[in-house]
Amino acid sequence: MESDPRTWIAALENSQRRLDGLVRSLSPDQVRGPSYCADWTVAALLSHLGSGAEISVLMLESALGRTGPVGREQFGPVWDRWNAMSPDEQAAGVLAADAAHLAALRGLTEQDLARVEFDFLGMTLDAAGLVRLRLGEHALHVWDLAVMLDAGALVAPDAVRLLLDMLPGFAAPRFGRPQETPLRARITVTGPDRTYLLAATDAVSLTEVTAADAETGAAADTEIAMPAEALLRLVYGRLDAAHTPDEVQAKPADLDLLRAIFPGF
Repeated sequence: MESDPRTWIAALENSQRRLDGLVRSLSPDQVRGPSYCADWTVAALLSHLGSGAEISVLMLESALGRTGPVGREQFGPVWDRWNAMSPDEQAAGVLAADAAHLAALRGLTEQDLARVEFDFLGMTLDAAGLVRLRLGEHALHVWDLAVMLDAGALVAPDAVRLLLDMLPGFAAPRFGRPQETPLRARITVTGPDRTYLLAATDAVSLTEVTAADAETGAAADTEIAMPAEALLRLVYGRLDAAHTPDEVQAKPADLDLLRAIFPGF
């Protein structure tokens, strides 16, 4: 996994730039219209991203030791303030909040980056890990907006390359939900090229298959191939039938089961 926080910051900056262009193109009706996220308008989606940017700054300050620990007690007032905004205020506010977060990241020295330490869900995150959390949220939610304007929209390639490596250890086991029908699938992805073994039995795991594993043959019930971008969206619950690329090669029943395993959030 990429360990240079500047690489993650650059990808987040690109995602923020993409969001800026999308938001500035929206009409008032579109701001109030549906996003890809069920039960969320575009304005609600932007409110979520805007409050997330402010919370990311709070987390960064804590990770640098400039403030004490932060948690839901500090996050609640941020959420309440954003929820109280009008849709137009939420659309304008997300751009300002994103810019402030990016400015905070840009202002970090090498010494600052080296001392970032933040406890999250049983993990101790360094600077790259902290930005990785935000990029995972940001890039996928930007797609949630982009796809409403262009049905063929994709998650940004630089974000895909970075986030792909967080699927096995973080995203897949946390977002996956085992089903009554167990599944062991070998998934081959391209752009970047990887091979994984997905096991959904009592729990869900995604393990990268090494060259040695490939030679001996990791046990699998079925073979699936797809672009890396599609696998990322699958794990995040965003590979419905209408947004599944033609390059995905899988039995229809396997795809249905995969979508049930990763229902999204």
